[in-house]
Amino acid sequence: MSLYKRKKGGEQPYWPIGKYKMRLPFIHYRLENPELIQGVVIFTIGLSMIEIMTGVLGMSYEAALTITIFSQFLMLIPPMFGVPFVTGFITPLIPVLVLFLTDFEPGPQAIQALIAVQLIVAVIFLILGISGLGRIFITKLPTSLKAGILIGAGITAIMSEIEEGGRLAETPITLIAGGLLCLYIMFSLSFKKLNQKNKILKFIASYGIMPAIIAAMIIGWIVSEYPTPQVEWGITVPSLAEMWGTSPFALGFPGFDIFLAAAPTAILAYIIAYGDIVVGQKLIERANESRKDEVINYDLNQVHVLTFVRNFLHSLFLPHPGLAGPIFTAGTASVAERYTFGRRAMDSIFSGTNSLLISLALAIFILPLVTLFQPFLPIALSITLLLTGYLCINIGIQQVKTEAEIGVAGVMAIVLAVYGAAYALVAGLVLYFLIQRPNIFKKEASEEDSEEIEKNAG
Repeated sequence: MSLYKRKKGGEQPYWPIGKYKMRLPFIHYRLENPELIQGVVIFTIGLSMIEIMTGVLGMSYEAALTITIFSQFLMLIPPMFGVPFVTGFITPLIPVLVLFLTDFEPGPQAIQALIAVQLIVAVIFLILGISGLGRIFITKLPTSLKAGILIGAGITAIMSEIEEGGRLAETPITLIAGGLLCLYIMFSLSFKKLNQKNKILKFIASYGIMPAIIAAMIIGWIVSEYPTPQVEWGITVPSLAEMWGTSPFALGFPGFDIFLAAAPTAILAYIIAYGDIVVGQKLIERANESRKDEVINYDLNQVHVLTFVRNFLHSLFLPHPGLAGPIFTAGTASVAERYTFGRRAMDSIFSGTNSLLISLALAIFILPLVTLFQPFLPIALSITLLLTGYLCINIGIQQVKTEAEIGVAGVMAIVLAVYGAAYALVAGLVLYFLIQRPNIFKKEASEEDSEEIEKNAG
């Protein structure tokens, strides 16, 4: 129950704070039980980032766990102030970011590189959000380059798992079983047909990636690829001292050379994040059309500014390799889908998104859950990256239509996967001007003109 009630056809009650709309649990919205339960399950996706922090970045486990705790609380900021998305990471960038970070020695140097990326990302979101130039920047960016970034990120994600020395070699049975099960549940046409007729399968499908992660954990334990967890009882206690040791105030701020090296990766982060925002918009538009009892209003510039706030706080106090993304697409899609069932199922889109994130933030304090999942964090990360890779490649390929676009995107993707963001952006821009434009110094031909030129050339 909540103190304020929404009138039919109106906007969910809020306290105005300038241009922002603050909503608090029990005052402006009720808590939704299905989302609370789901948050207790999917909080492990956040825990999986600990594997990167302790490995690639060289942080202690205590520091990584504490950063994860505060990171999941910072996710509450956007929906608390009026954004109807379930916030999360810039997930498709993670493999590209890891590739960038491997150029630095684990420890202070790698952490400073991450801080540089996150600080630049924050500034980009602030400038493009306040000025409103974000949409212009993305719409002017050639489709082939956007596709190349996504396909390259997807290739990098999958390569990181199957290459020599990757987790496929270390835990083949667990990774193959978990990866195939994840893709089957998420994308298989036959599974979709089955879960339309079976309530149990439909329930499993509603939890997205988590059934596959749980199944992989059980398989990994059975075949002895992962150890038996040592469950501890109590409450998770964050280590503020360890977390402070990862901040730029303790390590020192990155030098100009590190900021310069980090800039291309940060630009890629914004391009990917903006694409996620567009997906989020479509999900909320569909939800808004399905319900006449609530009007959902929000501002994209405010999405940008609140994403800036999260990334800025991260860069100064708790650097995080997932970065602070504007939307957790799978979580938002899950909430938006159940929202369409009507007001009895979910009172408001804000009660759904906030309930999921509140549960996700609080679950990490349940020490038995954290210690239960701790040995299996590598497989949780692996399945997350495999899913991300599949989605990135799928979406990227769908964006390119002409032969020229396919060629430019394909080559850029390979360069990105092998050499990283800086070389990929240069390669993509050079190929775009040399191959896609009929005249290098004139405006780009329309898609129809490009197809006609290719047809005549063939």
